[in-house]
Amino acid sequence: MPYLQLDVNDHYPSAVKQRLAERMCRTYAEMMAVDVRRISVAIRELGEGGLWRIPDAQGRPEPAALMMLDIRKGRAPELRMALAKALCAHYIELLGLREDRLNVEFTQHTGDEMYHPTLGGYSPDWTAGES
Repeated sequence: MPYLQLDVNDHYPSAVKQRLAERMCRTYAEMMAVDVRRISVAIRELGEGGLWRIPDAQGRPEPAALMMLDIRKGRAPELRMALAKALCAHYIELLGLREDRLNVEFTQHTGDEMYHPTLGGYSPDWTAGES
């Protein structure tokens, strides 16, 4: 943990996905003050027609993208919003995604719900002001 998962309707070269994963990890680690080695990134390429949203209540479904962020419980709403905006900027730049077709959802977890065998087991407890 944290686990950052992006679902998209297209396919991208591995080098682009690697660049995106690195930017996501480094942005997350810096903004959320966590060890970059704890972050995992999944870019799930659902393929054409794999993810839809109706952006206009009177309109038809349009292709969309969704980011699911499993993060540490207790992060301030303002920090989560800033993180979402920063990560979305990477998607727009590297994948060419449209901002109006992106959604970000957060799932919050406590430290004992995040196990890293190579980093000493459970994640250390986090409270406001600590990393």
